[in-house]
Amino acid sequence: MREILAHVAFRGTIRERTVEPYLRLLKSLRYKRRVKGVLLDLSSGGGEAIASMDFYLAVKRLNEAKPVYASIGSVGASGAYMAALGARKIFAYPESDVGSIGVISAHFAARDLLRRLGVSLELLHAGEHKDAYQGYRPLTEVERAKLQAITQEGYDVFVQLVAHERHKTVDQVLPLATGEFWTGRRALELGLVDALADRELALEELAKLTGVASRRTVRVFPPRSIFDRLISGPASSLGEGIVGRFRETLEDAVFEGEWYSLRR
Repeated sequence: MREILAHVAFRGTIRERTVEPYLRLLKSLRYKRRVKGVLLDLSSGGGEAIASMDFYLAVKRLNEAKPVYASIGSVGASGAYMAALGARKIFAYPESDVGSIGVISAHFAARDLLRRLGVSLELLHAGEHKDAYQGYRPLTEVERAKLQAITQEGYDVFVQLVAHERHKTVDQVLPLATGEFWTGRRALELGLVDALADRELALEELAKLTGVASRRTVRVFPPRSIFDRLISGPASSLGEGIVGRFRETLEDAVFEGEWYSLRR
């Protein structure tokens, strides 16, 4: 049985739907005996809090079974940086955007806009605050305080996680947890990453650690749905935006793969 390294790339926004296939993929790699190490290739501005925590935990558990190195591309921010914290070592390009340690909660109130459009919406609810976060009306002071408290709680968890994984105290992390980005070079100085390197060099470091030559690297992907395969021919780029949105809607409803594939 030939030993290999696995290269897993994630791009885009971290949402439950987009991350779920990667969670299953990372779990499956824990039990692949021929896979001796994993390069997690990240370029993402973050996303949902729970999905980001799930991503981090999946990386962390895989790293406990075999070494995982994270390589940050253009951006490793917020939830994507949280996911990278689960790796044994974090690499970034000197020009990467790294950090954005913080939490944001958005509330949209469409009531005035709907009124201007002549649209009447009536929400029937039981429970004083049941209609608070439906995106229709502004929040009351009590509701705003509740949302801020929840946001602060998520922020505290993030800060503690950074402190734990980067071997710092919470007081050391707080000045870095302002929601700001840093370049990879500055992130190295601040102790948020371990080294400056491109993906190839990060993979070479993983090869040295595992004793598996970097040329024995396999790109590993979550499965593509049947629908994705059907439309991914030469003409698939025509009307890409519309088709992409249509495809995502159908995939959510119909095509959810439960298998994994290894592709060179």
